[in-house]
Amino acid sequence: MKTRIHQNEIPVHLLDGMYKNEAYLRKSDLPESLIALIKIRSSQINRCGYCLDMHHKDALQAGESFDRLYLLAAWEEAPCFSDEEKAVLHLTETLTLLSEQTAETIEIAYTRMAQFYDRDFTAQVVLAICQINSWNRIAVTFGFEPGSYQVSSAKTVTAN
Repeated sequence: MKTRIHQNEIPVHLLDGMYKNEAYLRKSDLPESLIALIKIRSSQINRCGYCLDMHHKDALQAGESFDRLYLLAAWEEAPCFSDEEKAVLHLTETLTLLSEQTAETIEIAYTRMAQFYDRDFTAQVVLAICQINSWNRIAVTFGFEPGSYQVSSAKTVTAN
């Protein structure tokens, strides 16, 4: 019986599209801090230890506060998140848990976003949510080791 492919065995060309999306998101209108919140919240929901480790470390290095990061799982009641951030986090949870949603719950999340953001910004948020959900699945499937991420190698690590 053949064992699964592991992190260091993934052919790099298979991830080209993922890297292109990451490059697009870095140049998008989304603030780095908001992308970090999306990535961490989705990774919490998806139980992706590698991505949690990576994005916590990167967020802290980028200036995000420890308090906000440890309160992220309770974002709805945490006063350190703005209404705008809460709208993004609501959409993040809605799309990450898509199979649990109805057309109505998706519309509610989208309408909440529309209170603060235009359609282009919202579309970029949706791409960021889809991107991290894909990375979570790649990292979990290919055995990326939680705790192994080094901030100094941020641009060369395969999971983003």
